[in-house]
Parts: sequence; C-alpha cells; structure tokens
Amino acid sequence: MASETAETAGGKAAAAGEAGKIRCDACPVMCIIKDGMTGACDRYANAAGELIRVDPHVLIDRTLSAGGEFVPFLGREAEWDGRLLGEATTFVTAIGAGTTYPDYKPAPFIVASEVDGVDMVTVVTEGIFSYCGVKVKIDTDRWLGPEQAMVRADGEAIGHVTTGEYGSQMLSLGGVHHLTGGSKREGKVTCDALLTLSNGLPVELAIDGGSTVIVEAGKAPIVNGVPETRMRVGCGSATIGMFAKQWLGLADEVVVVDDHITGVLSEHQAGKLLGIPDTGIRMKGRRSTPGRYFQVAEPGTGWGGTNLDDPLAILGAFDPKKGARPGLTLFMVSTTGEHAAYFVLDEALRPIEHAIPAPLAAVAERIAENCEPALSTVLFMGGAGGSLRSGVTENPVRLTHSVKQALTRVTCGGAPAYVWPGGGITFMVDVTRMPSNAFGYVPTPALVAPIEFTMTLADYQALGGHMDHVRRLAQADTPQGRRLVAPISDNPWPFGPSGGGGTS
Repeated sequence: MASETAETAGGKAAAAGEAGKIRCDACPVMCIIKDGMTGACDRYANAAGELIRVDPHVLIDRTLSAGGEFVPFLGREAEWDGRLLGEATTFVTAIGAGTTYPDYKPAPFIVASEVDGVDMVTVVTEGIFSYCGVKVKIDTDRWLGPEQAMVRADGEAIGHVTTGEYGSQMLSLGGVHHLTGGSKREGKVTCDALLTLSNGLPVELAIDGGSTVIVEAGKAPIVNGVPETRMRVGCGSATIGMFAKQWLGLADEVVVVDDHITGVLSEHQAGKLLGIPDTGIRMKGRRSTPGRYFQVAEPGTGWGGTNLDDPLAILGAFDPKKGARPGLTLFMVSTTGEHAAYFVLDEALRPIEHAIPAPLAAVAERIAENCEPALSTVLFMGGAGGSLRSGVTENPVRLTHSVKQALTRVTCGGAPAYVWPGGGITFMVDVTRMPSNAFGYVPTPALVAPIEFTMTLADYQALGGHMDHVRRLAQADTPQGRRLVAPISDNPWPFGPSGGGGTS
C-alpha cells in the first residue's frame, strides 16, 4: 500500500465516512488514512474502511524445525497454511500484533494455551517506547573516543560513549532526551538509527574527538574503515600471566603493549616465580605494581590500543647496572598478537630489530588464537509503561509485582529479556535473538517493540487480568494473516521451566 502523510489529531479531522477516510488510534499521532493507504508509520492501513495491521502476525512454531533440529529465524519461516496450531508448540509473539494505545484498551492478544497440563496465558502487545535506547558493545581495543563524547549519526547527537569494559568499548544510544528533548531532526535521526540497529542492520556512527565506526549486531565492527577481527586476550599483565611459561628460554625480556596495563615479564610476579633475571629495562608511563604500567602512551588505533606505531617509544635507556648487556633479547607484542617485534641489544645497549624467531612467532599466533572474534552487540532497552501494563490488568502495579516475583516471564518476540531490579519493568534484549524486522516506529518519534508476558491462567486471574478477553489460540484470529518462524536454537522455550530449559 502507498503511504500517506499523517494528519494529526490537532489538524483537520475527517468527518465520518468522508471520502473513505478513517482515523487510526494506534498511537498518539492519530493519522487520518485514505482507503488503500497506510499511516505515517507504515504499520497500519485503511482497507475498505477497516483499520488493519499491515505486517503479518509472527508466531514461533517448534514444528517448523524438522526432526527437532532448531535453526535460526532467518530463512526458516512460512506463511500460515490454515492448519490447527498446537498450543504447546506454538508461541504467539507481539510482532505484528498491534498496540494497546490508548491505555484503557486490553492487549490485542491475550492467548490461553495448555502446556504440560497447565493452563497458561500469554499477553501480547507492540509497545510504543519513547523511553528506550540501545546499549552497544563493540569488541575492540582501538580508540573510539573519550568517555562522555557525543556519538552522532548523520551529524545529529544520538548518544554518548560510556565506560569501557574488558576488551570492549561501550556506547549508550537513544533515550527520551534525544528522541523528544532536542530538535525535530535530532529526534528523527535518533529514531531511525535505533530502528536500524534494533532490526539488525548497519549504522555508521561518528564520535566527537574520536573515530567513525560501522556497527551491525552480530557482525565485526568497522573502525575508521578497517574491519576489526579479534578482541584482545586480556590486558598486558594478564597476557604475561597466561603466556609467561611459553616465553621462557625464548627471549630475555617480553613487553606486552596495552593502552590500559602494559606488562613487563622480568618485573612481573609470573617472571619472578619463573626465575627470570632483571634486564635493566626502563619503562615510560606510571608504574602500578611490579611489571604493570599505566599510561605508557595515548589511546589510539596502533599497538595494543595505543597511538604507537613504534613500540620502542615506551622504553627508556637500558640500565647496565640492573642487568642490561649486549646480546640481550627483547620481544614486544600486543594484546591481540596483531603486532609483534623482536630486538637484540647492540654494544651500546640499543635495541636493534631482527626477524622474529619461529618459536616466538608461534607464541604470538597462540595469543591471536586465544582472542575471540570481534563483534558488535546491540541490546534494546526500554521501560514498560502505562499502555503495556494497563493492557494486561486494570491494576498495573500487580503486573510489576508479578514480574519481580518471577511469576510472569517477559519475552520480546519470543526472545528472553533481562528485567532490571528496582522499580518498574525496565528490560533489555539481545536483538540477534529476535525474529527479523521485529521493531517498528511511530513518528512521534518513538520505537515500537514487541513484548509478551507469560504466566499461568491462575496467576493472570489473581493479578486482575482482562479475563473476558482471554481467547484460545485457535480463536485468536489475525485479519492480516500469520507468519510462522522457527525458534532460535539457544533461546529458552517461552513455555519452558523458568530460567532456562532450552528449546529441546
């Protein structure tokens, strides 16, 4: 269907039946839609005077995986053929289900099913989230930008750099202040970026005072045009501890260059326990504890996440009074094994580069082997507000209590969600564990995300649920059709035992 620019509730209202127009009340925009057209969100349309959801309703069907072998959603889906769906083998997701807006409406689907002799209920809705964002984990030691630096998409600020974690850089994107607290363009660009990332597509981000990075969930990040291949095995000190024995007898000294903690074998506790003598090496930077140095260089995209192209820049003159001598060998390596160099001290105690001996090269390769593939991880994060909870029960706080008491399981498109402690229902979900194109948007701007609440029928009744809207699966008809997808192999089955169970 063609899309039509929305006329909002504050604009010209259509008279009943005027030229076949209808008003959509699925979000606060309140589009007035002509027959055969869609609203501004491309999610709802006017079909001969009836408001319909354009996309098919997604159900997870375990029987799609022949022989019990479960496969990812992508490429394993089918249109519903009208057959009777098994209540214990079919899970109704919120993708394509519609919304509870305005708040007083019960959820679009409150589906009863019998699983292992227990009556269950799944309450399904597509939530409209202004209070939402994504947390991005980027596996790289390369310099992305200083903490608190703005992250931009298409020139607009959409988030910031947050604290780095072990081998990864972290971004916090979105949030209500970027979606609605800035300019109209900032809100639109933020919404577009969140939607694209949440649906598993790439977005190019520019960080003030730092790098550009292309992020795509489940794929390697691309930093300043260069694809990242691996995350570090550990900091410089940890690398010393892991591989000290393997260097024994191959080099007199080993320095593992790292932006955070650079390690020096002869000074390190691992070296002391192995009996490695002092080498007279002098390190620049701030000494923390024996064999561990901070701030040897500025952060960057070179050796070990520093700005170094020449690792010798972090060394001072070797001290002959503390063990330095002509012929002393020095091996320098990064925390990913990507950079390595071998030096021998000449008569003036200057390190002269030589070809790396094969046994040392093999240990550098072992470091690389122990590095995990670099990936970008995208977690959607949102707070379940009034519409969601009112769609479940007339007393919304009871749903919150039920979730915190683990009586109600929260899923997103059938994928497990982590619910934060504390007040409210603030949840996160890994977007790679959800069906494709699970997210939408409304032009307020806000994201539309699927969310499901599953509990026993008795618990649903006890929390004051909309019992008169409970329907069996066979009765839960979807006018726009259904699409069946197979479960992701490592997702727990939503009807399984609490906290796990897998899909088998």
